[in-house]
Amino acid sequence: MLGRRRVRASALGLGAVAALVIIASCGGSRQSNDAQAARSTAQAPRPGNESTTSSGGTQAPASSSALQRLSIRQLAGQRIIYAYSGLTPPASLIARIQSGEAAGVIFFEPNIASRAQLRAVTRELQHANQASPVHASLLLMTDQEGGMVRRLPGAPELSEKQIGNAADALSAAREAGEGAGANLRAAGLNVNLAPVLDVFREPGNFIDEYERAYSNNARRVGELGREFIAAQQRLSVAATAKHFPGLGGARRDEDTDEAPVELNQPLNTLRATDEAPYREAITAHVGLVMLSWATYPALDPSLPAGLSPTVIEGELRQRLGFRGVTITDSLEAGSLDAYGGPAERGLLAAEAGADLILCSARHLDQNSPSIGTEALGGIASGISAREISRPRAEAAAAAVIALRARV
Repeated sequence: MLGRRRVRASALGLGAVAALVIIASCGGSRQSNDAQAARSTAQAPRPGNESTTSSGGTQAPASSSALQRLSIRQLAGQRIIYAYSGLTPPASLIARIQSGEAAGVIFFEPNIASRAQLRAVTRELQHANQASPVHASLLLMTDQEGGMVRRLPGAPELSEKQIGNAADALSAAREAGEGAGANLRAAGLNVNLAPVLDVFREPGNFIDEYERAYSNNARRVGELGREFIAAQQRLSVAATAKHFPGLGGARRDEDTDEAPVELNQPLNTLRATDEAPYREAITAHVGLVMLSWATYPALDPSLPAGLSPTVIEGELRQRLGFRGVTITDSLEAGSLDAYGGPAERGLLAAEAGADLILCSARHLDQNSPSIGTEALGGIASGISAREISRPRAEAAAAAVIALRARV
């Protein structure tokens, strides 16, 4: 998402969580088998997403009965990230939050006049969330990558490419992570849709054009991404590694926001180069991974990565061992024009294994909570029709709520 729009614990475990917070966690790989999925909601947290108390002890997961009390719409709502246009959250968004049908909100430049204004909005949204049956913080997020891709003024000033070219790149990446975390936390945000872990191939290509990649060397990208992630998450702002399995091979005119993109790297190249930085991110306990909307025939010849169980459940979770929260790129991307409206796309992404659905429009002035409401309806219908089993839906919600309880 974005390029063409112009742009205190490492595991995020701070403080004891109130008794009313729903904290159900999933251990091991998520399974489509209902019995395994049901058991997963009561097991230990996924590796890399441990919830700790202020004294450092691991918190015991609560009973899954709290999840079972959620309505189908509330259960589906735990996967929805809403967007809106303008500076003031609309009443329809406040209503969705109060009813327990929201996981969070994403902010773009048109939503932000100043840090103080955004801070007032985030307080309003978190206050509305107090009426929700899910007593955990909303996930309030933006893209604060650095350089040209920043929604808030201030840190990180350097782009990823500038960091990669710095004399002491590791220190520069660490400082960027700290700066991003402090900047977002001061505005009331708790998730950053950064860092980009794409390994660019050609100078000036889709990722390199706006200096959004650290390097064309996979090892270098992994090292610098790890430093950014760890530094930011020490400030209790969750990091998001993106765009899995990688957009570094996309040409300058290959923009998934605008049209379908097919990247034909061989499987060994995808795994050795594009996916390699994600191993470092997972080691650093990255909170979220964003899926690409490109199609990768070496992995799945028919579906974009964010709609592909093969990519999400097979490649990311089973092969690489990621146990955190998965999130889609913008649901209104032009690359998804063949997959129906928000309801159909949201259901397909949820069926594939995406925990969070990012419900923003292709053009920022068209952002509306109605996109999220449509996606919620599609997922809720899928649960009602048993296209997604209730235990599997609870497992996804549990992972999201556990993240919400930690940030």
